[in-house]
Amino acid sequence: MTQPWLSIIGIGEDGPDGLSVAACALISQASLVIGGARHLILADTLITGTRQVWPSPIADALPMLRAHSPAPAVVLASGDPFCFGVGPMLAGAFDRQEWQCLPAPSSLSLACARLGWAQNTTEIISFCGRPVAALAALLNPGTRVLALSENANTPARAAELLVAHGFGPSEITLLEALGGPHERIRATTAAHFNLTDANPLNLLAITLKASPTAKIAPLGTGLDDDLFAHDGQITKREIRAATLSALEPKRGGLLWDIGTGSGSIAIEWMRAHPSNRAIAIDRHLERLARAMSNAAQLGVTALTSVQGAAPEALHGLPEPDAIFIGGGAQTQGVLPTAWAALKPGGRMVINAVTIETEAVLFEALRTYGGTLSRLSVERLTDVGTMHGFRPAMTITQWSATRP
Repeated sequence: MTQPWLSIIGIGEDGPDGLSVAACALISQASLVIGGARHLILADTLITGTRQVWPSPIADALPMLRAHSPAPAVVLASGDPFCFGVGPMLAGAFDRQEWQCLPAPSSLSLACARLGWAQNTTEIISFCGRPVAALAALLNPGTRVLALSENANTPARAAELLVAHGFGPSEITLLEALGGPHERIRATTAAHFNLTDANPLNLLAITLKASPTAKIAPLGTGLDDDLFAHDGQITKREIRAATLSALEPKRGGLLWDIGTGSGSIAIEWMRAHPSNRAIAIDRHLERLARAMSNAAQLGVTALTSVQGAAPEALHGLPEPDAIFIGGGAQTQGVLPTAWAALKPGGRMVINAVTIETEAVLFEALRTYGGTLSRLSVERLTDVGTMHGFRPAMTITQWSATRP
C-alpha cells in the first residue's frame, strides 16, 4: 500500500509530550505543516518544514494542500480531529489512501475522565460557530451535557440561557485548557455563575436541574401550544402530533412547511432528530419572524425561512423529503407544484378546515392516491356552573407518498 502523504495529527495542550513517536516523526519529516496558531506553537520544537496558519475560511487551504501532494504534509488539530474537528472536511476532499489520522484524546474524553461521566450517555453540543440557543433543545431535568465553548464569553452566555429557561439550579463545571499545564476545573450553578475569567479554551459540563416554574418541552410530538407564540395560526397540539406522525420524519430529512404560521410543524420536525432540516414558508413577514423566534426558544437554531406566497415562493428551493401545507392548498398551482418538487418516496400532508380546501383534497386523492382522514378533538370547558366538551373545528387530512 502507498504511504499516505497527508497526516492529520491530533495534538493536546501537553504538546509533544502527549504525542506518539510516530506522530512526532511525521511532523518532523513534513515539508508543510498547517494548523491553528496555537497548534503550531505547541508543536514548535518538532516542525522543520514550512508553517502555515489556517486561512479563513479553513476550506481555502484545500487547494494549497492539493498542490503540495505528494510531498509529505501534516495538518494539526485539537485532540481528535474527527470529533467536531477538521477531519471530516479533509476526508471529504482527498481519497482515502492519501491520508492517515493519528488522534489524541479529545477534550470531551478528557472531561469525562475528570468527572467520571460516561460519554455514551452524555449529550454533546458545540457552540463553535453555532448559537448558544441550541442548548434549549436539550433542556430536560437530569440530562448531562458537555458543551464545547467558542470563546471565554460562552460559559456566561450559556448560564444566562439556562436561567432564562428556568434551569438556574443546573450544576455547571467549567473545564479549562484540559490536559495541559494551565488546566483548571471549577464548579458553580447557572444562577450563581460568576466565573468571568474563563480561559478561551474551555468546555462546560452541565447537569440540568429545573426550577418549579420551568416550562419543560417533552421529548414527544404534540408540544403544549403555550410553548409557541402565535396569532391563532397554529396547528393545535393533538392535530400536530397526528400530522407529524403522518409526515413520518426520518433522519436527515428536509421539510417544506408551507403556510408555516407559528412554525410549530417545522420546529417539531427538526426536534425529531438533530440532522433534520426545515424551511418555513409564509407570505406574512411577522409570522415568519414569530416562527423563527419560537424555533430559537426551543433550541431549533437551523430553521430557515422564505417569505412569499406559494407556489411562486417554492421555486428554486432544495428538493424536500416531506411537505406540509397548513394553509393555501386551495390556491391555484400550489399542490401540483409542491407534489412535483417532492422526492420519490417523499411524504405530503395537507390539513383542511374549509369546504373549499376539502374539495382540493378529494381531487388530490383521485389524482395522486393516498388517504383521507377526519380528525376531531373535544376539550372540556365550563358550561355555566357545570362542564361539557366543546368540539374544535374538524380537520380533514390528506396524506400521500410520492411513487
